[in-house]
Amino acid sequence: MTAPAVPAPTPATTGEMPRVRESSGRRNAELALLIFVMLLVLAYSATVEATALDTITGDFWVPVALVAGVFLGLHVVIRFLAPYADPAIVPAVALLNGLGVAFLRRIDLAFADANERADLPIFSGVGGRQLAWTLIAVVLAAGLLIIVRDHRAVSRYAYTLGLVGIILVMIPAVLPSQFSEINGAKLWIRVGGFQIQPGEFAKLALVSFFAYYLVRKREVLSLASRRFLGIDFPRGRDLGPVVAVWLLSLMVLVFEKDLGTALLYFGMFVVILYVATERVSWLIIGLLLFFGGAVLAYVLGASVGGPFANFYQRAEIWMDPFAKPYDDGYQMVQSLLGLGTGGLFGAGPGGGQPNKIPLVVSDFVFAGLGEEIGLFGLSALLVVYLLIAERGLRAGLAVRDSFGKLVAGGLAFTLGLQVFVIVGGVTGLIPLTGQTTPFLSAGGSSLMANWLIIAMLLRISDAAGRPVTGAPGGRAGAAGGGPRHSCMVPRRR
Repeated sequence: MTAPAVPAPTPATTGEMPRVRESSGRRNAELALLIFVMLLVLAYSATVEATALDTITGDFWVPVALVAGVFLGLHVVIRFLAPYADPAIVPAVALLNGLGVAFLRRIDLAFADANERADLPIFSGVGGRQLAWTLIAVVLAAGLLIIVRDHRAVSRYAYTLGLVGIILVMIPAVLPSQFSEINGAKLWIRVGGFQIQPGEFAKLALVSFFAYYLVRKREVLSLASRRFLGIDFPRGRDLGPVVAVWLLSLMVLVFEKDLGTALLYFGMFVVILYVATERVSWLIIGLLLFFGGAVLAYVLGASVGGPFANFYQRAEIWMDPFAKPYDDGYQMVQSLLGLGTGGLFGAGPGGGQPNKIPLVVSDFVFAGLGEEIGLFGLSALLVVYLLIAERGLRAGLAVRDSFGKLVAGGLAFTLGLQVFVIVGGVTGLIPLTGQTTPFLSAGGSSLMANWLIIAMLLRISDAAGRPVTGAPGGRAGAAGGGPRHSCMVPRRR
């Protein structure tokens, strides 16, 4: 008697069809969202011209079409190279980036002669340069997805990236002021008509290094020496890494004269440390160290001056910007007046006077937008930023390796912290900083660096969403999809 024939495996039995449908569904959702957000940007651009010019020119759609084309190109790259990536990240970033380009062109219209506004070339002015930088930045993001097929490969170069990150941070501090200082902050490298902000690119490098270091050292850093008020505090000899990064952030605060950059780097490390060890005590220690350092810098600025004078001046403006409304506090006063003029609903796209606000294309772009779209519009933009950060954190929770968890969590938090730092400075919540609003402010360095961060989040979210090998139809981290390994370690009592 012959044995019954075993049926050959089919896509239905192996789970390939559900996997293909799932990845295709994600990409189709991404495409639909991209088309929707580009229509929103197109409507915004048309409204700006209708209000500012009393007519809609025949080529108002060209900048939107160019950015839409490059975003669709990125979508095609993701469809083939990261099919399981989160479908909401790219549309959310595209909305911010598209509105940024459209608003900067609106500023160009405000500064242009009334008789020349209707004929303003597409690639002229700040808006034209931002459009060009957008095309370059998205191509770089696509290049990272092509080169980095597995985010874990980055860990092989962790120490090199750490060294590169520190060098990028410190270069502006050691350069003469004429080659590095703009508006009081030494964050740039300026050579002739070319300028770049190297610290923007240091974020991705330092997050990768911090993540790799803490994956290797998290067991030691999780040890507790004593318990106080229900919180386990680390041993004294384990404070070395956080003290070293604290000193580095203080050097940035003093020599580069920027609170925002110092807060960004230090906060980035402390949060990754907290995620790795799951100890609240590290957050408490980090906050005490940073605020203690800021207070010390303020006191030294008032008594000694020198490298601390710039921080002292910014703190004084923050505490009372209306003390010198036409001098030191002019920028802050105009920002607050612009936000107040916008009210709840704003003056409408193209209906305000954001060109009256100093540095409206960079540091104060949030205030300029607030005058025209109001509190409700700004709240919507903050929700979009929150969505991007939440999706990054979700990717970190879902991915199975510890290095990916820390990198995704660190990058998502860094992006959110940067938004808090600049929005807090513009609204008077904290002293004004030299940070830019991600994807909205003019500047190629910030735009390229933040698109690289988005590309890395896409790569990690793709790894998190991929089915587990050997689990037909299963998803990573889902029931039946294999164990989900946490980067946390058990607490030792």
